[in-house]
Amino acid sequence: MNIDEARIKITDLRAEITKLSEAYYTKDAPLVEDNVYDQLYRQLEELEAKFPELVTKDSPTQKVGGKVLSEFSKVSHEIPMLSMGDVFSLEELEDFDRRLQKNVGREFEYNVELKIDGLALSLIYENGELVQGSTRGDGVIGEDVTNNIMTINDIPKKLSEPISLEVRGECYMPKSSFKNLNEQREIEGQTVFANPRNAAAGSLRQLDSSITKSRNLSTFIYTLINAEDYGVTTQKQAIEFMKKLGFHTNPSSETISNINQIEDYIEKYQDQRNDLEYGIDGIVLKVNDLATQAELGNTVKVPRWEIAYKFPPEQSETIVRDIEWTMGRTGVLTPTAVMDPVQLAGTTVSRATLHNVEMIRDKDVRIGDTVLLHKAGDIIPEVSQVVLKKRPDNLPEVAVPTNCPYCDSKLVHLEDEVALRCINPMCPAQIKEGLTHFASRNAMNIDGLGPRIIEQLFEKQMIKDVAGLYRLTADGLSQLEGFKEKSINNLLTAIDNSRSNSLEKLLYGLGIRHVGAKAAKLLAEEFNSMDNLMDASQESIANINTIGETIADSVTTYFENQEVHDLIQELKDASVNMDYLGGSEEVVSNPYFTDKTVVITGTLENYKRQELADQLEKMGAKVTNSVTKKTDYLIAGEKAGSKLDKANSLNVTILDETTLEGYLSSTQDAE
Repeated sequence: MNIDEARIKITDLRAEITKLSEAYYTKDAPLVEDNVYDQLYRQLEELEAKFPELVTKDSPTQKVGGKVLSEFSKVSHEIPMLSMGDVFSLEELEDFDRRLQKNVGREFEYNVELKIDGLALSLIYENGELVQGSTRGDGVIGEDVTNNIMTINDIPKKLSEPISLEVRGECYMPKSSFKNLNEQREIEGQTVFANPRNAAAGSLRQLDSSITKSRNLSTFIYTLINAEDYGVTTQKQAIEFMKKLGFHTNPSSETISNINQIEDYIEKYQDQRNDLEYGIDGIVLKVNDLATQAELGNTVKVPRWEIAYKFPPEQSETIVRDIEWTMGRTGVLTPTAVMDPVQLAGTTVSRATLHNVEMIRDKDVRIGDTVLLHKAGDIIPEVSQVVLKKRPDNLPEVAVPTNCPYCDSKLVHLEDEVALRCINPMCPAQIKEGLTHFASRNAMNIDGLGPRIIEQLFEKQMIKDVAGLYRLTADGLSQLEGFKEKSINNLLTAIDNSRSNSLEKLLYGLGIRHVGAKAAKLLAEEFNSMDNLMDASQESIANINTIGETIADSVTTYFENQEVHDLIQELKDASVNMDYLGGSEEVVSNPYFTDKTVVITGTLENYKRQELADQLEKMGAKVTNSVTKKTDYLIAGEKAGSKLDKANSLNVTILDETTLEGYLSSTQDAE
């Protein structure tokens, strides 16, 4: 390639990388997978190295991060927040090590850490008090997100010592929170986040800090600015010092002296990455001695004393055999690709959500296509891209339904939504999903009334809405498959007990759009009765702290419907409580335990078994005595015995007390 050809190629690459970088860093909505961006960036680096006369200051290789959004105040970083250089193979990592060994000219150690898939964050403390939090921005100017970081539980607002300092680290979203957030956004017809990193960035850069709070963000802090001021001389000491002050640090860092140990570390965490509750996309290698770091210095963009090794993308190739359309309780129709089963990140995958029609069109997925799969956030199977060279000739585009496949009503796109939605309130698919929600633990808590039972009740025309549950009889339930006297009595008892629930449980169970468990509690506290709420104006609802216009509009629109009034009257006739009882416990959501099945076994050192079971149940867990395929977690103490053996044979996640303590601390008021 001559210089003229290189100039053209470099111009094209810069334009493409700038567009992708804008989407990733500024809009928090990536257009391609990370490895695709990395390949383009590497091409640009190689061309600029070959033709240095073509390097310009505005090249993406000379800049850090993204732009500062105009909605936020600007923060100047006294010491720039640089990015890191990347390598993608062990050979490149070994080359980096050899260069460093030569430049340093003496023996030294590395501190190796996990590369957290999140958003870079700076925190400043004065006399032990948190005074400012900011994003990296372009490395020199960041965004002031102080109000938002104040809502993150694991960021200390006051240090254990009254000292002034700056620390830096990564803000991330736990995988379970990412999964729950995307499920909720899909229900509401919103665009889902592509990965936990972008979800964390989008959540931290909110103008409303209550939204940030609801997203359950976490942090890992790993950099101490001006460490020598505190008598700290190594990166390992810095992490220990920050942990002592109260910061959340990652326990996986290790001090290593040779490249072979680094490769062992990489292999260890490549195998474990799917089991971690946070996303990682590689490891970071840092010279441990801080004086040596200062001696090596930085380039215009990256430190010379550290490097990131990026894990290869975990992808599997398969063929799309069908696209199924499923209905949620709010009427959103979701497409799912049905594929030949493949192994992906330790599990067998044969289905992957396509989220909405726009995604199908953007990725141009067709039935019969060969596609690459990955797991978004290492948890949710998703189509990365179509392998176009393997597409059969004349493969037609996916036929997008115009009518609901369950009730044949016309489907619509509501304003500002990407979702395809059925707005028929009597759609049977929506009613079934709504019944399942109504019976769920954080709603009316009708134990034993799951989707399989609801399907049978619906098919036998024994119920058509939630009010019908309160007209069920023992004779009617005896017609259900597998229902004997004990099952019948248990279900009727659970239904009868639900009549006495406080108003907020009923409000949440009705599935009013945008009304989560916490909003339902606020509404119940404010208005005290269903009648008062039904008569309330949109303005009076919106004036409730943290409720706002969106929820208020949704509530008033819901109660304007005559069918809703008829339903409420039926529930009243069935003696379902319509008043706020007060004093009921706050619904607590936990990203690890809500809607999970848990077994406790063995001798626990720090917990009494019944108290722990009660605590888990308040978080929405179902605590049982037997380990089965449906068990999500086994909490194992000393002398765990046969339950531990069975859990291992069924690949159930095992929690020791240390891990349990961290999981229990990840709580928030349910949204």
